Amino acid sequence: MSERYPHLFSPLDLGAFEVPNRILMGSMHLGWEEHRKGAAYLAQFYAERAQGGVGLMVTGGHSPNWEGTLFPGGARMSMAHHARKHRVIADAVHEAGGRILMQLLHGGRSSFQPWSVSASSVKSPINRFKPRALRPWGIRRTISDFAEAARWAQRAGYDGVEIMGSEGYLINQFLSPASNLRADAWGGSAENRMRLAVEIVRNTRAVVGREFLLMFRISLLDLVPNGSTWQDVLRTAEALQEAGVQVFNTGIGWHESRVPTIATLVPPGAFAFASAQLRSHVGVPVVTSNRFQSPEQCEQVIQSGDADMVSMARPFLADPDWVRKAQTGKPQEINTCIGCNQSCLDHVFTGKTASCLVNPRAGWEHVHERPRVLPKDQQRRVAVIGAGPAGLSCAAEAAAWGHDVTLFDAAPEPGGQFLLAQQIPGKSDFQFTIRYFLNRLENAGVTCRWNTPWESISEQEISFDDVVWAAGIRPRPLELEGSNHPKVLGYTEVLQGKAVVGDRVAVLGAGGIGIDVADFLTHDADDAGFHSVWGVDQTLVAPGALVPPSARIPRRSVTLFQRSPGKLGEGLGKTTGWIHRATLRQRGIGWEPGVTYLRVDDAGLHYLDAAGQTQLAAVDHVVVCIGQTSHTPTDVVWPSNTRVHVIGGARDAHKIDAARAIREGWNCARNLAQASRAKS
Repeated sequence: MSERYPHLFSPLDLGAFEVPNRILMGSMHLGWEEHRKGAAYLAQFYAERAQGGVGLMVTGGHSPNWEGTLFPGGARMSMAHHARKHRVIADAVHEAGGRILMQLLHGGRSSFQPWSVSASSVKSPINRFKPRALRPWGIRRTISDFAEAARWAQRAGYDGVEIMGSEGYLINQFLSPASNLRADAWGGSAENRMRLAVEIVRNTRAVVGREFLLMFRISLLDLVPNGSTWQDVLRTAEALQEAGVQVFNTGIGWHESRVPTIATLVPPGAFAFASAQLRSHVGVPVVTSNRFQSPEQCEQVIQSGDADMVSMARPFLADPDWVRKAQTGKPQEINTCIGCNQSCLDHVFTGKTASCLVNPRAGWEHVHERPRVLPKDQQRRVAVIGAGPAGLSCAAEAAAWGHDVTLFDAAPEPGGQFLLAQQIPGKSDFQFTIRYFLNRLENAGVTCRWNTPWESISEQEISFDDVVWAAGIRPRPLELEGSNHPKVLGYTEVLQGKAVVGDRVAVLGAGGIGIDVADFLTHDADDAGFHSVWGVDQTLVAPGALVPPSARIPRRSVTLFQRSPGKLGEGLGKTTGWIHRATLRQRGIGWEPGVTYLRVDDAGLHYLDAAGQTQLAAVDHVVVCIGQTSHTPTDVVWPSNTRVHVIGGARDAHKIDAARAIREGWNCARNLAQASRAKS
């Protein structure tokens, strides 16, 4: 038991079995579930998390029948060969000392296929397919299919199942009056709407017995108009417990909800107030969820009595050894999830396999072994120039393979663009990624030289076997009449607090950086707090826990300008772009696409609008966010026997982001290791 986190690392009896700690690795669809060899790949993925100390984990969602799959050919558990295929996953987890549940998920109207079904024929706003309403015989067949799927999961060796009743999937669609418009025995009253969920649990329990864990993921807050009331939620929970549920996991919001629930701007544990209320009304363990990242946060929510367990999913993409590091008193070594969604959810929702921005190996454990120290004759002297995300990633990974690494940076501290990013509201967690890499560098004995521009490095000091140029990017200069006017500011000096910005601001460039700067300059509009500005009812009185959001009126007047005529934030992430656009809209931030910049003078910014008309933006300042250029080593002469590798933004500044930078640094280091082994 960890002395620092005694509640988090205490055992818990779940009814069917006991778990050694209060940490649940929640369900994540990784994209391998449908792959021909996916079971073997997933077995290694889950086994590493079990070896890392996770007490209990849940697989990605598997449908009990073909019409419930999330897309054609989606993952199912409905036949004997499905069970046989999954045996390797359960066996691998058990051999590693862990326990694992299969999540049973019927997509309902969230299935991206023309044969989708739901409680009623009501189209989801995020799906082009309109579902047909299940007939009573179809409902009874679905109940039977869930029970049969649980039986197959039991035969596959799983320790239980999680029945997905939240996030706006089929069971949730029956529970909520927002999507259940039926007038028969399966709709209308709360008792009728909960009937599908209760019958699924009752029939499943009858099939699998009491020694097979039955966890139900219940929607505490629908966060959609006309969603379930809190009284409905409690009545449903009580009925489900009586029908055989042994543990309640908690879901927050539907995928179509216009309230952020897992993005980086959501405060840690923002929805624990709801799980606390549920726990006071039921007699089985309750799992809280959403945006828990650190052991301190998890310990606090268990200690306070707001939950019995904590569910985290993406943090275990970031670090499979999260539990072990926390339990051994090394939380500072955890590779913390920053909630960006870029390489996990954004990948899954665009048909790619999930990985992690801060851990490129996640999801690819079957391809990439963990680093191990190479024999002395294979170790190389490596210089990494630039301590931004790419350079930090490369230096840490290269050192883990045993190379003698020296890291140089001209700045007084490491971090590069991450130092700027962490200034953006909601992105302070980026500091933990820098902390993680610095701990790895220190533990591996990497020599770090700050305040050392590459120009000052002597010829003797660059006598390395390999030099990795990771000097990153430079802001693209504004080439315009008046570009040196006092009104013109660069985004770096704004984010670093080196400039006092006026009340009327033009931001040139409406890409990711421009939008971040606009957010930074108007964040005072959100002083009322997350729940208030997004309309989350913490009193649990309003249906769906939705109330009118508070007004978001910033002190500054900001307008975004962009040369292209395209959509605002077109390059933003699929699962987070809407949040940025909603924020800008609610704060009254202007947007001018398709413009041509003319000049900046005392009057402000002169430009041609999309119609070709001359306009003046009478602003106090113009902040330049028009892209970056690579900081390349064009005038550096390296010794003839030195191999030079250019990575990250220094290699290609076009659409560079942290995910690509960290991945390229990691790949470069692993390629060095492979080259060393091949040469020997």
